[in-house]
Amino acid sequence: MQLNSSWPGPVQPARPGGVPSRNPGWEFLISPPQLHAACLPASGPPSRSRRGMETLRRSLSRWKKYHIKVHLADDDLLLPLTVRPTDSMMDLRAHLVREGVTSWKKTFYYNTRPLEEHETVKEAKIQNGSVVLLISDKRQKRGGTSVLQ
Repeated sequence: MQLNSSWPGPVQPARPGGVPSRNPGWEFLISPPQLHAACLPASGPPSRSRRGMETLRRSLSRWKKYHIKVHLADDDLLLPLTVRPTDSMMDLRAHLVREGVTSWKKTFYYNTRPLEEHETVKEAKIQNGSVVLLISDKRQKRGGTSVLQ
């Protein structure tokens, strides 16, 4: 028995998809463009598998977590927090209280915009790695109007 010293062998003529074959006799395989076309669903209503993937994507989004940082301007601290896209600013305040930081009479800012208490991380368009600023309110309510001191 004689061993073939030229393994893996010379490159054979290209398969129908344009990919060279090192293994003679494998030319019968489906070429990559035909393979991808065969895997795509026909146009029309979403297929069962497409709906299943959408459901899976939605269910996995509840497990998604963002690692953000909260900059405490008064104390000159940068605290890392792990939040979910569905967390509101009130939830962020609860995270800060667990870290031992009070956020009483302070406002969250993101991209120079004050954030509402019931606004979620997703609604505020806060992304993974973002920095949220927490600043003391310099306004006092006098007679129904806010006045800067």
